[in-house]
Amino acid sequence: MIRIIPPQGSPRVLALAQLTNSVGDGAYYVCSVLYFSRIVGLSPAQIGSALTIGWAIGAVAGVPLGHLADRRGPRGTAVLLTVATGAAVGSFLFVRSFTTFLLAVCLYTCCQCGLAAARQALLAGLVEPERRTETRAYLQSTVNAGLAVGAAFGGIALQIDTKEAYLAALAMDGVSFLFSALVLLRLSAVPAAVTETVKGEPRLAVLRDRPYALVSLLNMVMLLYMPLLSVVIPLWIVQRTEAPGWMVSALLVLNTASVVLFQVRVAGRVSDLDSASRAVRHAGILMLVACACFAVSAADTSAWVAGAILIVAACVQVMGEMLLGSGSWEIGFGLAPPDKQGQYQGFYGSGTAVARMVGPLLLTTLILTWGTPGWLVIGALFLAAGTAMGPAVRWAGRARAADGASSSVESAEQVPGAGRAGP
Repeated sequence: MIRIIPPQGSPRVLALAQLTNSVGDGAYYVCSVLYFSRIVGLSPAQIGSALTIGWAIGAVAGVPLGHLADRRGPRGTAVLLTVATGAAVGSFLFVRSFTTFLLAVCLYTCCQCGLAAARQALLAGLVEPERRTETRAYLQSTVNAGLAVGAAFGGIALQIDTKEAYLAALAMDGVSFLFSALVLLRLSAVPAAVTETVKGEPRLAVLRDRPYALVSLLNMVMLLYMPLLSVVIPLWIVQRTEAPGWMVSALLVLNTASVVLFQVRVAGRVSDLDSASRAVRHAGILMLVACACFAVSAADTSAWVAGAILIVAACVQVMGEMLLGSGSWEIGFGLAPPDKQGQYQGFYGSGTAVARMVGPLLLTTLILTWGTPGWLVIGALFLAAGTAMGPAVRWAGRARAADGASSSVESAEQVPGAGRAGP
């Protein structure tokens, strides 16, 4: 059974908030680069360098902004950062030089990374642990549906191809965040999880949590599939295969529709950290197979054979993507302390920013320069990260259990008479 609409209550309101701004994001993603290059007059190198710097700063900003959600409450912080993100998108309308573009990008990426952490903390505060991965799957399906609708609006702007059309698409994204903030206000307020810092404990405890850092690193490696989809595969199809150019759009539609229709069902396989680790391991295997199929698509064959191979590769890839998402969400939530979900989600989510930052250059260099060997190297990297996730999660789980036991002992020692066998 295909499930798309989340259950009533907080999950449905969260999904509506995601849907609202993802429609605007879809238009933004389609139009933004062409607007900055053709209308503003920035060079590809300027756009790329600004985005790299911006996502690097955003990755760092996500942790303290997530910590803010812990201390001040995730709903209020999410609303504030949603409005700030809309304002950041609005600032793009006034970009006229590289300097102002760089400043606007840095504001945008910081707000986006902080908003992602606050939203995850809000989800953790509103939804019981056993339903978080399922709810996150609903949100992912909703986001993909919204992006598809927004991309259609962006396509209209591209077809009109005027400054006013591009500005309208960007303004649509900015306004969509304001509507999303209004939707978030319909949710119940979640109390701040952190009231004071325990003596001797660092303010940002996640920065000293080495097991969680390793898990986050492996997740970041797996997230390299994102620039693979958006940057490398379109270039590969056009430059290295005999497949028609419209296959780029066809594979994007296939990916989006698959996530919308099947992500929740795939997430139903994940119920705890063990099943989550298996899902990520299987995702690594499927990503390797997909990379091998993409490499074969460049063989000297007809356009239709190349197209068929690309479709097979895309189907295997999206199945790996959905397994990865399901396992990754369970791991990210399950290993984070309940009172520090914001900062931990900010750290875990920084992998997305880092993948966006380093992925395009790394993957284009390996794959478009090396060809088949490059595909196999990337596939082996996915396999290695997916296989290593299980041991890393078990290490993090043991560390979390040890920390919990240590905290219990310290609490007992602070109570008069606690821990003594007799008078």
